[in-house]
Amino acid sequence: MPGKSQSMYTVSSMFRYNKIFFTGLFAFLLSGSIMLLLQGKTAAFILLNAYHPFELNVFFINYTFMGDGIFAICFIALLFYCKKKQQGYAMLFSFLFSGITVQLIKNWVSAPRPRLFFEAGQYLHFIDGVSLANHSSFPSGHTATAFAIATVMVLFMKDKSWQLPVLISAILVGYSRIYLAQHFLADVMIGALIGCGSGMAAVYLAQNLKKVGLSIKKMHDIAPLSTIPSASQPV
Repeated sequence: MPGKSQSMYTVSSMFRYNKIFFTGLFAFLLSGSIMLLLQGKTAAFILLNAYHPFELNVFFINYTFMGDGIFAICFIALLFYCKKKQQGYAMLFSFLFSGITVQLIKNWVSAPRPRLFFEAGQYLHFIDGVSLANHSSFPSGHTATAFAIATVMVLFMKDKSWQLPVLISAILVGYSRIYLAQHFLADVMIGALIGCGSGMAAVYLAQNLKKVGLSIKKMHDIAPLSTIPSASQPV
């Protein structure tokens, strides 16, 4: 089992050995999709933001940092410092894959964020002191980063009983982006998918890094030979 020896994962074994995490993710995406179909983008956002006590404001203003790039970089540095190179490479690759994918989609779609989307007086829970952007809402980069980190953690952890807490932690980062009026539900859902996919690809690459390196080396060694003219070729 990869969770115990950290031997090679296949895509199917990632799902097989981490059923709680991926089943929970599927349930989250399914329930979010149903909410969007029944309520629509605007009503779903307002419904998810119906309760805004001061304590939750403080909590989510701080908790959303768990999906920040600075947090991810510090986490990656800690893994390398602790000599966990394979996990460190996987976390680094997942951060890069998710970040690049998110930025490409953001620049292509250029969707308005809640502050620009809502008319004056339509939404009343903007939090004082929270810096709000106007554009590039879709998808959520913080959510993608959180799910990239969570997926790598789950795939490498030996104690699989932590799958659900890790998943909930990532979902809370996604919800914090809605709560703080930075993103809509669809932004968070797609961000979660990007992060999860990036994490899976990163783990597979990290576990096969030596094979990839050897393949590149072989290609490099063969390439110069192909440029040498044969005896039958005119010089």
